[in-house]
Order: sequence, then C-alpha cells, then structure tokens
Amino acid sequence: MSLQTYLAAVPKAELHVHLEGSIRPETLLTLARRNRIELPVSSVEEIREWFTFRDFDHFIEMYGVISRCLKSAEDFELIAYEFGAEMARQNTRYAEVTFSPAFHHHQGIADTTYLDGLMRGRKRAQSDFGVEISWVFDIIRSVSDPARNKLYSDYTTSVAIENMANGVVALGLGGGEVGYPPEMFEPYFNRGRAAGLRSDPHAGEVVGPESAWGAIRALGADRIGHGVRSIEDPSLVKYLAEHRIPLEVNPTSNICLGVYPSLDQHPFRHLYEQGVIVTINSDDPPLFNTTLNDEVALLDSAFNFDIETIDNILLNAVRHSFLPADRKATLEAEFRQEMDSMKSTER
Repeated sequence: MSLQTYLAAVPKAELHVHLEGSIRPETLLTLARRNRIELPVSSVEEIREWFTFRDFDHFIEMYGVISRCLKSAEDFELIAYEFGAEMARQNTRYAEVTFSPAFHHHQGIADTTYLDGLMRGRKRAQSDFGVEISWVFDIIRSVSDPARNKLYSDYTTSVAIENMANGVVALGLGGGEVGYPPEMFEPYFNRGRAAGLRSDPHAGEVVGPESAWGAIRALGADRIGHGVRSIEDPSLVKYLAEHRIPLEVNPTSNICLGVYPSLDQHPFRHLYEQGVIVTINSDDPPLFNTTLNDEVALLDSAFNFDIETIDNILLNAVRHSFLPADRKATLEAEFRQEMDSMKSTER
C-alpha cells in the first residue's frame, strides 16, 4: 500500500467545508431544472467548466447562483444527503459543515423549509452511510447596507441558537473580510457564546494578522477558519500555539483565491513547525476542483510530512471538533485503531 493509497483510505474528519459550495455539478443542473432557474450554462460538462475558478467576483457569482437554485425542503435534504454520501466515499466519518441561513432567508425561503430539509438529509446520511454531520451557521459579514447587515447577523445568531438541539454547534463568520472586521460582529458572538454555541469565524485569509487578532479578542474564537496569514505576525503565531487555537487550513482554496501564489509558498508546514494546531480541509470542493482526499494528499506531496505527522494532523480534526469530550475520545480511539491496523497489515 502506497502512502497515497493509505491517505485515501484512512478515516477522516473535516471542520471547514461549506454545504452550498459542495453541490455537485450534476445536482446543480437537476435543481436548476426542477426550480426553473436559468443557469449561464446548460450541461454538466459546461457547469464543470463554469466552476473553474477565475477570480473572487466569479466565485461570488457562482455561489449566488448555486444558492438560488435551492427552493424546497427536498432540495436542502438532497444536498445534505449527497454531502453525506461524498463523506462516505472519502472515508470521512464526521464533518462540521458551514451553512448560510441568512442568504436563503433573503431569498424568501421559510426557516422551516431549509431546516426541515437539512435535518432530514443529515439523519438519512447517518442512517445510510454511518457519517455524522454537525452545522456551523455563519453570519454573512459582507453586507454593505448597515441596517441589513445588522438584520442578517441578528437573524443568523437567533436561528443558530434555536437549533442547537438540531446539530448546530457553532456560530461562524463568512464572506469578504475587507471592510468587515471581526469587531463589527462582537455582539452576535457574545450572544451565541452565552447560549452555548462555539465561536468559529473566518479570519486571517485575505486580510492579515489583524483579522485573526480581532477574531480572538472580539469574538473569542475557539477555532479560526483559514487564519494562514497569522504567519506574518510572530507574536500571533506564538499566541495561537500557546493558547491552542486551531486553524482550519484549506490549501487549494488559498491558492485559487490568490492568498498565496503556489503551494511551495504556503505556510502550512511553517505553522505546524511553530506549534500551531492545524487541520486540513476542502472549503468549497467542486468550486476549487478538489476533494478532502486531494487536500490530505498534499500533506505528503506538497508539504512533505511523514506518515506519523500526517496521522497527527488528521486526528487534530477530531480532537478540536465541537463534539462532546467523550465522543471525541471514542472517535479518536477508533481512528487510531484503524490507522494502526492499516499500517500493521501493510508490514
């Protein structure tokens, strides 16, 4: 068994992946036809070509069109269920999946419509594939109108709190960082944390270390989505390591979005070597022409980690998930047993 074969087969967890950004081209075409949404393309092959990343504006355009194709509870159930099927194909046992409620609310979708669909899809995925999904409901930060920004932020916080019993484990913060620093959203994260939600904002991706510092100081970040530009501030790197605040790293996404020009200039290995807890993730897989397995493979091919280090990075996603402590311990033990068994069999 080659290392790459091992990495494809090994059990995994994922902490940074967007549900709307995970829809397969085939499913998008089905949804568009079902809901009479006109796409700029008309076949699966054309959708794949359209998905090919060009720039951030193109990315936002695609994300908006994809989300507008979701209308009924059955649509939301389908994408959650298919996400679970894809998890199973990649031997992913657990995922904390980001979803943007305010976008669908703005499109006139009733809360019960998307919530019922998500919960049914999640339940079916666990029953049929043995995979487990939790939700991170994220605030869309880059809403230019202040009144609407406040309305959407308040709405997302409320619906996240109300659905903690339905698998919502954290409040997130997504969208364009420029002009929308974490400090703007402190009241909502204070409210979410007081209710028992964890804090999981995107920060330190397009904007530099000041964004990650804001996520820590204003939002009490338990984890940071991306956070790679923390490498530019040695004091921040030291703080992340000492306070054990994990980063959800998405290498291919970072390259596509121009955060770094190439993988050989990506700071993943440097962050790890300086003691920062890192996890490996896929972000929006079909939009960046990647999968979680592809990202895991980069730990060997691009970042040159040995197998023991790779196992440790993969286990970080379990250790620093928002699962209860006893469930994390059980899952980590299961992963370790499978890892050891696969390696001993090869010997």
